[in-house]
Amino acid sequence: MAKAERADLAAMIAPLFRALMAAERPILDAHELTMWAYSVLLALGRSPTRGQGLLAEEIGADKTRIIAVLDDLQERGLIERRPDPADRRARLLALTPAGRRLRDSAQAAIQANEERLLGRLDPADRQGFLNTLAALTALSFDEIVGDSATDR
Repeated sequence: MAKAERADLAAMIAPLFRALMAAERPILDAHELTMWAYSVLLALGRSPTRGQGLLAEEIGADKTRIIAVLDDLQERGLIERRPDPADRRARLLALTPAGRRLRDSAQAAIQANEERLLGRLDPADRQGFLNTLAALTALSFDEIVGDSATDR
């Protein structure tokens, strides 16, 4: 068996992910947000209305557990839920102006902190890294997993 020329992607990304999450925790705490709440605010900022089930799927949350997060955000005036005119059983979600301001503030603080890390890269490597990360995160779960589960 030949020696691997590089570490596996998950082996490289997992420690980085844990460190980035640890760096975000104090910022989210200062904004009185959980990671799930922040994920909801980010997702609703990309597309203002959607059903609760679709939102949970998009952010990788259990649809029954996300309800408490949505309840909290609604009680705090950060999101609104209203019946879908096309299907009264479904709920449409949207950021309120206060939710947008809080999301923007938290995101600005997180990205300012990330600048310390990104500042260690030369400009070409930095842009290449960000472009590559954007391209890989745009892939669907199925595109990433592919047939790997059945290749054993």
